[in-house]
Amino acid sequence: MIDISGTYTDQYQLTMGQVYFQKGEANDVAIFDYFFRKLPFEGGFAVFAGLETLLDLLEDFKFTEKDLDFLKTQNFSSEYLDYLKEFRFRGKIYSLKEGDLVFPGEPVVRVEAGIIEAQIIETLLLNVLNFQTLIATKAARMSIQAKGRTLIDFGLRRSQGFGGYHASRAAAIGGFEATSNTRAGKDFGFAVSGTMAHSFIQSYEHELEAFRDFAEAHPENTILLVDTYDTLKSGLPNAIQVGKEMESRGHKLKGIRLDSGDLAYLARKSREMLDKAGLEYVKISVSNQLDEHLIKSLLDQEAPIDIFGVGTSLVTGKPDAALDGVYKLSFFKGQPRIKLSETISKVTLPHQKQVYRLLDGSDLFLGADVVCLEGEENPEMMYHPYDPLKFRYIKDAKKEKLLHLVLEDQKRVEKARTIAEIKKFSKQRLNQLPPEYKRFFNPHLYKVGISEELRDERDRLIAEHKNKRS
Repeated sequence: MIDISGTYTDQYQLTMGQVYFQKGEANDVAIFDYFFRKLPFEGGFAVFAGLETLLDLLEDFKFTEKDLDFLKTQNFSSEYLDYLKEFRFRGKIYSLKEGDLVFPGEPVVRVEAGIIEAQIIETLLLNVLNFQTLIATKAARMSIQAKGRTLIDFGLRRSQGFGGYHASRAAAIGGFEATSNTRAGKDFGFAVSGTMAHSFIQSYEHELEAFRDFAEAHPENTILLVDTYDTLKSGLPNAIQVGKEMESRGHKLKGIRLDSGDLAYLARKSREMLDKAGLEYVKISVSNQLDEHLIKSLLDQEAPIDIFGVGTSLVTGKPDAALDGVYKLSFFKGQPRIKLSETISKVTLPHQKQVYRLLDGSDLFLGADVVCLEGEENPEMMYHPYDPLKFRYIKDAKKEKLLHLVLEDQKRVEKARTIAEIKKFSKQRLNQLPPEYKRFFNPHLYKVGISEELRDERDRLIAEHKNKRS
């Protein structure tokens, strides 16, 4: 596994850092916001994931001797390298809870630190949070369509290198019950699952013999892959025979797996044959290029499937492949900062900010979050970020503060949360999200607005910069 140390960053973070260092600005406090601009998969929400991973890494983030030896070859000054030798992230991180639902345009994480510290961790932060949020969101979409059926992550072999390790973690947050990834299961404490490959059956002269040996070796967890030769004429009959033999020994066949062909048709036929043989308890699992669209299609056809094993589309975030999360400066040297753009949606929000979620009397989401200046306790109006004619009166709405301090001077503010705790919280938040935002096609648009004070400050800075250019 790659070591995560100070050089796990983009080179320009280090080159900018030397300029700040030489100007004596290393300790000047900067505030950066992490947010994204577009929901993935044409969905109505995203599931925030990766925070605990990031905090783990930042608690011991430093430049090793090997890092410094390499940087000596990159023409950095010796004084700057001496500074990097003592580098630690001593700033503050404010964040939404991992597992929460997040929406475009709102700060999900706020970093407050010396400018060099804040810049050097940018790449790591984006790398971790963008990827895990993408995969957790994909997993949640599949979980919704699976309607209570078991989902298992089969994706390690198809992932982009070591990305499969954290993809398994993110999938669990999004609702998956188990993974084939043994290392991820060990490290993160969730169930691992594995049956057999076609090669195992091919290694025997007879399929029935392969099934018998596997059942003898794993009597409490026997799932038989039935499509190596002929699913209905060979695989299923042999699985049924082994299942009856297991019953005579006081064991039960746990399930069969379908990995090719018309899965809906084969699942129905398999269910009929299993039930006719008195094996009603045997589960049917399927795999083979599954995603939320195919899961939905199979269940719309009332296919009697109990378990879905999902690989490539899950761990690669197919078809989007990346979340467009960004990290933008909003405050430096005691002054608000703004990035202007010809594309109005890319004009950033200045200042230190807070985010409130609006709730109804039953604690369901009202379909709107408001971004405001830190210190605003009860903003009365919420404005569209770019359309001045769209606004909403929110004074009487129940408001939940979302950004909380999670890390300060290399130490967590609270105990690290387990995957099970994060997963439970995420499921709770999805239950608070009204169904129109979870629709598979054309979900309702969740609104993210800004307070009147924040809007006025942004507009003031825009006018100020325009005056400087004129």
